[in-house]
Amino acid sequence: MGKVYLVGAGPGDPDLLTIKGMKAIKAADVILYDRLVNKDILDLAEPSTKFFYCGKDPNKHSLPQEETNRMLVNLAKKGHVVTRLKGGDPFVFGRGGEEAEILAHHQILFEIVPGVTSGIAAPAYAGIPVTHRDYSSSVAFVTAVNKPGMSKETYWQHLAQGPETLCIYMGVKRLAEICELLVRHGKGIDTPVALVHLGTTDAQKTVVGTLGNIVTRASEIKNPAMIVVGDVVHMRQKISWFKEQVTDSTLVNKA
Repeated sequence: MGKVYLVGAGPGDPDLLTIKGMKAIKAADVILYDRLVNKDILDLAEPSTKFFYCGKDPNKHSLPQEETNRMLVNLAKKGHVVTRLKGGDPFVFGRGGEEAEILAHHQILFEIVPGVTSGIAAPAYAGIPVTHRDYSSSVAFVTAVNKPGMSKETYWQHLAQGPETLCIYMGVKRLAEICELLVRHGKGIDTPVALVHLGTTDAQKTVVGTLGNIVTRASEIKNPAMIVVGDVVHMRQKISWFKEQVTDSTLVNKA
């Protein structure tokens, strides 16, 4: 029986990979990796390592999750040391919990190696702390898709009236709807919003606006991007530190 490491590869900057994550990559003879894993991180593996792409693109699933689960189980049962590389953190919208559950069911030895999630790292590289003593003492990491068993209206009402900072994953295509729902359920139309595209990488771009105008301002931003909603976005004006490779000056207009 082999072993599986469920590893968070971080948000994009390869230097944000943890030391334990690097050790798991070097120990593996098979690596299954996702779409948002920086390819430079794969170079850390031994030359004999075999790679399998398990990425899930926004418009298609290159490999169904069930097939990924089967691969993890079958490879481990054949005695392989497998590292399952996921962008960000495996337990933050990475289906790491589902894969760990399958491995536990088959009594396969596994380890969880947390990673730096984009919900914290992308705002940080844009000069936006997700909490701040003057602006926010609570933060929620959410997806743009409402939880199973909860209506869309209930989901966004809960978020609009809850945490002071929202970090929204996988929401670019639904940005207009998200803004409308948050305003409808209590967020002020002047609430600051930032979109950080490809955060922590050389291609990072940040757009800042409000719930009332961010859809127009961010029209050029594509997936993947983190949406940050809350007064903490104001801090970008003071502590923006990462030099972004922006060619269109309209992308960096301040709120």
